[in-house]
Order: sequence, then C-alpha cells, then structure tokens
Amino acid sequence: MASLDRPVKPDPYPLLPAVPSFTVTSTDVTDGAPLKGDQVAALGNTSPQLSWSGAPAGTKSFVVTCFDPDAPTPSGFWHWVLVDLPADVTSLETGAATHELPGAAFHVRNDGGEATFMGAAPPAGDQVHRYFFVVHAVGEDSLGVSPEVTPAVVSFNLAFKTLGRAIIHGTYRH
Repeated sequence: MASLDRPVKPDPYPLLPAVPSFTVTSTDVTDGAPLKGDQVAALGNTSPQLSWSGAPAGTKSFVVTCFDPDAPTPSGFWHWVLVDLPADVTSLETGAATHELPGAAFHVRNDGGEATFMGAAPPAGDQVHRYFFVVHAVGEDSLGVSPEVTPAVVSFNLAFKTLGRAIIHGTYRH
C-alpha cells in the first residue's frame, strides 16, 4: 500500500471571503477534541446536536455542513450538507439528519453518495482528521440550488450568499 504521509492541509474557512462570525455550540462536539463514538461511521453515523445564536441581521435561512479537509484527496470530503433551513431554526437535535426536516430544508448528497450525515471514516493509520461543522447564515430564503447538486456547488453558492459563519470542529483518527 502507498504511504498516506502528506502535509496537514490548512483550515479552509479563512481562505474563503471574510464574513462575520457567530456562535455555534454542541452537546456532542467539543471544539478541537475527538468526536464521540456515534459520530463515527462504523459506530453510529449519528449527526451531532448543534445550537447557534447571534446570526447577522438579514439572515433568512441557514446551511449546515460538515467538511473534512484532511481526507487524502485534493478536494477533502463532505460529510454533511443540509440546505435551506428556515431562519427561525437555531438548533438541530442529535440524529437530526435522519429525521423529518423543517420547512423547505433538504440534504445534498455527501461525498459518500447519501443525502444525510456520514460519520467520520478516515483510512486506518492516517493522520488526525478535522471535521468542521459549519452553520452558514444566508441572506436569502433559499440558496437557490437543488438536491441534485454537489457539495462543491453548494459551497460555491455560499461564497456569494453567506452573511456569517459559525464553526466548531471535532477530530478523529482511526
């Protein structure tokens, strides 16, 4: 097997257009700490609880994503892409990715091919991976994408429509 040794990729979010930050907290994710077992693909594949506050004025919807920049690919790995959450939704319970979504919200397929949350699943023995759970405040009721688009298309649209961003990240190594 080829070696997976490589430099650690930078945090991708400071490389995007700057927007104000707001607060996201979780009873399941401690910022910078290892993920809980049920957030690992092989141990439960359960989306974490998230709560957010302080979104910028003019927020009309939210997009929630989970991105792993440390996957051994040029493009990282998208674990969760939840689009068009209504602006009055300011939390998601543990396991919300498998429950009925509020309003017009929908999932875009993650890089594993499923329209839901995919837990951490780095290659065995690889470096520590970071899982960035991000709540994006959007200035429109809809991001203007369909469930058939890729996570990269969602991210591209967010570059033009994000009013603010709240970030918490967990880690995992197999």
